[in-house]
Amino acid sequence: MERLIAQGTRVFSGSRGGRGVPREGVTPFHWDLTDETSIADAARLISAAPLDLVIVASGALTLEDGTGPERSLKQVKADTMSDLFAINTIGPALVAKHFLPLLPRDRSSVFAALSARVGSISDNRIGGWHSYRASKAALNMLIRNYAIEMGRTHKLASVIGLHPGTVDSALSEPFQGNLPPGQLTAPADAANNLLHVLAKITPQDSGKVFDWKGEEVPA
Repeated sequence: MERLIAQGTRVFSGSRGGRGVPREGVTPFHWDLTDETSIADAARLISAAPLDLVIVASGALTLEDGTGPERSLKQVKADTMSDLFAINTIGPALVAKHFLPLLPRDRSSVFAALSARVGSISDNRIGGWHSYRASKAALNMLIRNYAIEMGRTHKLASVIGLHPGTVDSALSEPFQGNLPPGQLTAPADAANNLLHVLAKITPQDSGKVFDWKGEEVPA
C-alpha cells in the first residue's frame, strides 16, 4: 500500500476492523470475507470510484484456534476444511462477485487474489496440507472461470492469482524454522515484488496464476 500511496494512487483499504491510520489518499472500510452482506456494502461504497486494481490479500493456513495444516489424511476434519475454504476460496469468490462488475470496460484493469504454489495440482510432489492445498486449487479454478466470463464483457480486464513466495508473516511463522536461508521475504519486499508483476499483466494473462518473479504457476 505504501508504494501505491507514494505513486499518488487513491487507495481503499478493507479489513474486518474497518479502521486505519488516517492519511491522505486512503479510505479504510469494513468488510468480512465470511459475510457477503459486508462485501456487498463495501462494493456499493466504492462503486462511484474508478477501479483500476483490486487485490484480495487474504488467506489462512493455520486457524485462529491454532489448528494447523493436516500432515495426514487421518487429520482431515470437516469443520476445519469448511473454515479454510470460507477464507481461502469462498471469500475471494464473493469479493469477485461484487467487485468484478465495477471494473471499467474501456481501459485495462486487474483483479488479483493471493493464491499459492501449493494449489497447483501438477506441481504437487509431497502431498499433505490437504485443506489448504484444496482451497487454493479451488481458488485457482475460480480465477480461470471468472477470467473466461469477464473476457466476454470486459475485454481489457485481467483476473489473476498471485503467489507471493514465503513471506515473514503470521501465516508462515510456525514453519519458518525449516526454511533454507534466503527463502523468507519481508512483507514490504513481497508487496513490491507483486506490484512489479502486476505492472506487467495484460489481458492475455487473465485466468493464470503468477509467482512473485512473474513466472506462471502451473495448474
